[in-house]
Amino acid sequence: MVGRTRHAIEPQVQSEMKIVRADPVALPPDVAWQDLAKNASEPNPFFEHWFLRPALASLDQGKSVWLAIQSQGSLITGLFPLAIRDHYGRMPAPHMGNWAHYQCFMGTPLIRTGWEQAFWFDLINALDQSSWAPGFLSVAGLELDGPVYKGLCAAAEQLRRPSPIVHHAQRAILASSLNPEAYLETHVRAKKRKEWRRLHNRLAEMGEVTFTALSSDDQLQDRCNSFLALEAAGWKGERGAALNNDPTTKCFFLDMMGGAWAAGRLDFQRLDLDGRPIAMLINFITPPGSWSFKIAYDEELARFSPGVMIELRNLQSVLNDDRIHWMDSCAVENHPMIDSLWAERRSIVQVSVPLSGARRMATYHLCRAAETSFAAIKSIRKGQGA
Repeated sequence: MVGRTRHAIEPQVQSEMKIVRADPVALPPDVAWQDLAKNASEPNPFFEHWFLRPALASLDQGKSVWLAIQSQGSLITGLFPLAIRDHYGRMPAPHMGNWAHYQCFMGTPLIRTGWEQAFWFDLINALDQSSWAPGFLSVAGLELDGPVYKGLCAAAEQLRRPSPIVHHAQRAILASSLNPEAYLETHVRAKKRKEWRRLHNRLAEMGEVTFTALSSDDQLQDRCNSFLALEAAGWKGERGAALNNDPTTKCFFLDMMGGAWAAGRLDFQRLDLDGRPIAMLINFITPPGSWSFKIAYDEELARFSPGVMIELRNLQSVLNDDRIHWMDSCAVENHPMIDSLWAERRSIVQVSVPLSGARRMATYHLCRAAETSFAAIKSIRKGQGA
């Protein structure tokens, strides 16, 4: 356990920050964890109990994962998985970062509303006091306009530490008060909408086209198996990137999906042709937000764009759901399909903050200097190629 801190910032209370090995014994009870998630200032399904527990069990792969838990008495006020990273970009520079894996698409800690600055203040202080924590703290996957990022900047300023943005990306997000028809008319060319209707009609000539969402416990296992098979049959399976290619990712997926359904977080959509799945979409519902986690489609029917068809149905569902104010695509920047369908963007940033101590400060400043130099060289080369 790493000590108690009394902060001179709101809220004016005694809090405790623990940084412990993320083994099953150290994890908090699900009830307290769920309460934190429901009252978090920014939702993040990837750090909720039903997602993080199976991820640690199957995807840890021997890494040193730590869990930062801030609490006030029995109330959990913040939770964040951390890991020691050996490299910072291309540089061999050990440092602290949020634990991530290929199935995690957001890095925001779960922090109870009102505790954003206090959490970061306590965490940085705790890492300062931990001799095993190297270099600096680099946090990826924060929303630029969110209270958690702002809380980190405020805590760093209070501690008189820099907190520069070291990476920035734009990600597609669906966030609009328009109804589905008006949204598509506003953001998608009439010619493209006409083409989608034509493809749907052509597909309907081949058989019955139906959309369904998971609605009962007894459907879950079959749907999960269908998704694994559909994804593995495509390019991800060929490249070894499908969930079904590795027993560990398959185990994680099945455990996580069961937990997500039990927690009321899962929206599992399916597009069928004569009862055979040709596109499937997995969403996580974390009001007021939601997340488009995974999509798979029958690539033999790619000429009919089944992936776009299920996304169009999903767009209707999201914009007609009063619980949901936005859906994050979880997609890479400039994704060719979803960026053409969803007009809104969110800024996702990575922030680095030095830890105390001469050696750790030196590591931070060397990495920042190299980072600045690389960025300058890249800018010059881009200018020369223009």
